[in-house]
Amino acid sequence: MHTSESGSKSLTYSSYLCIDELTELQKLKSKPEEHDEMLFIIIHQTYELWFKQILHEFGLLRTQLLKVRTWDAIKTMRRILTIMKTLVSQIDILETMTPLSFNQFRKFLDSSSGFQSVQFRELEILCGLRYPLMKDAHKENEPALRTILARMEEQTIWEAFCIYLKGRGHDLEQPERLHDKGLLYDENDHNQSLLVDVMHHDPEAALLCELLVDFDEGLQEWRYRHVKMVERTIGTKKGTGGSDGVAYLRKTVHTTIFPDLWAIRAKL
Repeated sequence: MHTSESGSKSLTYSSYLCIDELTELQKLKSKPEEHDEMLFIIIHQTYELWFKQILHEFGLLRTQLLKVRTWDAIKTMRRILTIMKTLVSQIDILETMTPLSFNQFRKFLDSSSGFQSVQFRELEILCGLRYPLMKDAHKENEPALRTILARMEEQTIWEAFCIYLKGRGHDLEQPERLHDKGLLYDENDHNQSLLVDVMHHDPEAALLCELLVDFDEGLQEWRYRHVKMVERTIGTKKGTGGSDGVAYLRKTVHTTIFPDLWAIRAKL
């Protein structure tokens, strides 16, 4: 055992990353234990770690946008997009689990459900989305509800981006928060006209626009792959938490978070 000069244990790979604790976090509920439940747990724990990282990057991105640091924001967006590709590719691993195998342990999941992922709700909130399920799924979990309500008070990525463009001399109007079911704000014809000008005459900001569209598309891709994975696994059954399962997920597939950036495609 290595010790430092002060007599304390030296930092190791295992202690730094808390490997012992990490590898004890997979608690199978099936009895007898079903082999594929381990995969199911690890995949979803990994999702939560990546959600945490995206939220971490979103915090940095907003700061960079507000300070009009274009190339720093581009770098951060590229990292976020790479993480999104990883999230999508993990579904390939999960789909190696057959419906029969999943159903061997599904009943042991009780009322737990992916709908209860607080971090994914935080991610959606920072993307400007709002709907009743965000609060309803956590009404019995006061700390989670406090987290969600606090996130709703924060600037969204789009709001920060509009401030960024104003800082580069483009007179965009700040989006108004008009809705509590769906995207917070409506499309804005004035902003779309200015965004067309950005695409033609401000190549650095235009690159950042395209990276935001990439993220929007990546989120839709993840939703599509997710809903198809759920559909092939449980069909039209209700979700484990009593949700509508596939029927609900289908409604979210084509939800865009930057509609003005999509609308200008027809105006370029």
